[in-house]
Amino acid sequence: MPMPTPHALPDLALVSALLRNAARAEILPRAQSPDPRLKADGTWVTDADLAMQTRVQHELAALWPHIPLLGEEMTAEAQQQLMAKEAASPDGPGLWVLDPLDGTSNFSAGLPVFGPSLAWIQGGRVRLGVVVDVMRDEVFSAALGAGAFLNGQPLRAPATQVPLSKTIACIDFKRLSAPLATQLAMRPPYSSQRSIGSVALDWCWVAAGRFHLYLHGSQGLWDYAAGGLILSEAGGHGQTLAGEAVFNNTLEKRSAVCAGDAGLFAQCTHWLTENDRVGR
Repeated sequence: MPMPTPHALPDLALVSALLRNAARAEILPRAQSPDPRLKADGTWVTDADLAMQTRVQHELAALWPHIPLLGEEMTAEAQQQLMAKEAASPDGPGLWVLDPLDGTSNFSAGLPVFGPSLAWIQGGRVRLGVVVDVMRDEVFSAALGAGAFLNGQPLRAPATQVPLSKTIACIDFKRLSAPLATQLAMRPPYSSQRSIGSVALDWCWVAAGRFHLYLHGSQGLWDYAAGGLILSEAGGHGQTLAGEAVFNNTLEKRSAVCAGDAGLFAQCTHWLTENDRVGR
């Protein structure tokens, strides 16, 4: 594969291969001995998170030295500085946003659902997104206006024609408001509910038709940026619980409701309008 010239635009195939290879080198060998430890914010981190972020940052800098990287494992101050610079420079090179290991709790517990998520944001838009499902060797990817892909093959969210009452919904109850979580538990509008513990893969699995719906109350930019683009480019639909675009070019935590099918998305948002009095 030819090396890009300095200041060239990121290439989706090259970025996808870089992230997959890094995951196989840094995450997969550590899966049998994750050695998790708690961070100050109460979330888990492992040697795999740190090694993956270091490797990806180094390899991206070698290929596109003009594009900085914002990683989940950086300090909050460094993240804010990078985000502010990107927002103030719409004609600049943008920045990479990396979650080196989404699903760290799964990884630490030996649950085989986890992987890295990488997005390129430029000019206030998410322009590239790649998510790797490490244990299944699946690479979900998308480029703005160019479609979504699964292992290099075009990916389209299926038009299921399934009514809301017959759907499989991916829901993280813990991060929803108590009134909405109670409504969903007491009067579920769906047939069955799952939660797989990886926000980035949640988005991708909706794009692939494995879930019909997705509902989450609070996720970070590195959680949703790549997956949100992949779902959108696959033909899916999503917004916050307040009806806004999920991506807003900030580090603000965002809620999300999405579906792969327009009709189903309309049914779901209608139900939320009628039942969620604390939409956010």
